[in-house]
Amino acid sequence: MASDGRQELEADMVGRRNPRPKGSLELEIVAGIAAADGPLTAAEVLSALGRPLAYTTVLTTLTRLFEKQVLTREPRGRAYAYRLVGNRTEAEAWLTAREMQKVLDTGNDRASVLTQFVGSLDETSEQLLRELLQRHPGLEPVTKSSSGHTDGPPE
Repeated sequence: MASDGRQELEADMVGRRNPRPKGSLELEIVAGIAAADGPLTAAEVLSALGRPLAYTTVLTTLTRLFEKQVLTREPRGRAYAYRLVGNRTEAEAWLTAREMQKVLDTGNDRASVLTQFVGSLDETSEQLLRELLQRHPGLEPVTKSSSGHTDGPPE
């Protein structure tokens, strides 16, 4: 007996609580909208993705991207058509930065988390981070006091 796409999708999802990596659908949708010539409705995004997803899943993701200010929307008939606020690179960077901030906000010891993060960077990324921090307005340099404590702007 042949199965339709919905049955295959349901079978694929059996026993899996979260079948996609977090944020992957958002990034797919951002890429699809970025590749389009103009704004897309949820139905057009679903069609462009070319894989079996529920319309409501796509619509919910579009709504969340709109609420995160990654997309704008304009009425088109009884639906909305969505477009990126900036370009694809900016949208993806914004989404990644939001996730990083959420993870950082869940930690109890920010200094330890950031220390581990900076310690895990390769030399190129660490240098880029240093340059970005130097250019960031309102940041004062962080120095170590003679007692070994870090002195800098309060958190």
